[in-house]
Amino acid sequence: MISQEQSISASTEQIEARRAAFNRCGDPKSLVSKQELQNALFERHTQQVQRQLDAAHVAIAGLGGLGSTIAVALTRIGVGHLHLVDFDRVDMSNLNRQQYFLKDLGQLKTEALRSNLAQINPYVEVRIDSVAVNEQNVASLFADDEIIAEAFDVPENKSILVNAVLEYLPHAQLLTASGMAGFGSSNTIETKRISEHFYFCGDGVTAPVPGEGLMAPRVGVVACHEANMITRLILGQNVA
Repeated sequence: MISQEQSISASTEQIEARRAAFNRCGDPKSLVSKQELQNALFERHTQQVQRQLDAAHVAIAGLGGLGSTIAVALTRIGVGHLHLVDFDRVDMSNLNRQQYFLKDLGQLKTEALRSNLAQINPYVEVRIDSVAVNEQNVASLFADDEIIAEAFDVPENKSILVNAVLEYLPHAQLLTASGMAGFGSSNTIETKRISEHFYFCGDGVTAPVPGEGLMAPRVGVVACHEANMITRLILGQNVA
């Protein structure tokens, strides 16, 4: 359902056309076999590496510019099991940096992103939870995930997830990110290992200000730092 706020400048016909476009997406498994996709990944990654990627379970909390881009990167390399968590819906202000399309406007981000990822690799197992993360549900929500990527926009939400994972799920690998706004140098963005199971990506200081908000290129750099560190953790490399 598209909210009044999201659709205030759209006509009824446009809203209906968006719904129809989203619902029209066919079954991508009709376009490609699992073996064809797997063979392509084997060719690029080798079977040994791909088998490890296939077996991995990764959660992404927050499906905005960071989370949706992380999910696309991990799907493209064939990470076998993704857990997408977000309560929000796609709106027009998301399209400047997030991995959604006009057909997705008004849809739950979890459902829209799952649909888009299936167009890349429909054989990745994607589990979704369309809920808000809070301190009370972190332990149960992420209990089955080996790696958890924090990808929220709001600092308070970041803190809730990070603190709860560190307290209740100390053996999970956790990644967080901060400092990615604007169009400053990409060379100030880095990945740091904070503790045995905790990693940080970003420049740590750059916050959105008028004229230098969250923009796709720099947000994407940080997202790919997270995705690359996740890949390294899956493959047994835990040094940032």
